[in-house]
Amino acid sequence: GFGREEVLGKDLVEVYISADFRMTVREVFENALEGKGAANFEFPLYTKDNRRVEVLLNATPRRDTSGRVVGVIGVGQDITQRKEVEIEKARVAQELQTFIETANAPIFGIDASGLVNEWNNKAAEITGFGREEVFGKDLVEVYITEEYRSTVRLVLEDALRGIETTSFEFPLFTKDRNRVDVLLNATTRRNVTGKPVGVLGVGQDITKRKEVEEEKMRVAQELRTFIDTANA
Repeated sequence: GFGREEVLGKDLVEVYISADFRMTVREVFENALEGKGAANFEFPLYTKDNRRVEVLLNATPRRDTSGRVVGVIGVGQDITQRKEVEIEKARVAQELQTFIETANAPIFGIDASGLVNEWNNKAAEITGFGREEVFGKDLVEVYITEEYRSTVRLVLEDALRGIETTSFEFPLFTKDRNRVDVLLNATTRRNVTGKPVGVLGVGQDITKRKEVEEEKMRVAQELRTFIDTANA
């Protein structure tokens, strides 16, 4: 928003750079005046109406015909929109991380090698294993009982190939060796190019429901036995 006649002869750093960036920008220009150019230096400029513009700058020494440095020429790129997108992505990622950590459901993640890289508060609460205890461990080998390892591993390997699974039941054992029945949805985790890089598992603790189902079955079996015995 500043015209050429408004800026010529003014101190660029003192007039047009915000106070918190003046020292670093001045250092870049002073280095360029000593013959040491700078590439891809980010700093903000403020417009005439006080809007912030993010600039990616290459500062190159300007030399006279004898090779003596007489100034600096800066070639900049307006990266304001890119920075806004990056900030928004970071905000969404932080919101997602907060959601995962505070969700009222056990959520875990593994990388492409099957090692735990996500373990939310509910997973820690249900199992008794804290995040620091499980990170980097092989989920299947360490936390799944032997008779379920092959089926759980198959579900996770399928998800790593992009084949997701819903409503898969399996038991986890807590730190004090209590059994917890989990209903799992295994979702493929992908990088920015769409390549699978891990699995996010969202579970539901169905232990009480399973106990109720088993109790109903036991009572029904007792009733059938009673009827059969009464009719004998």
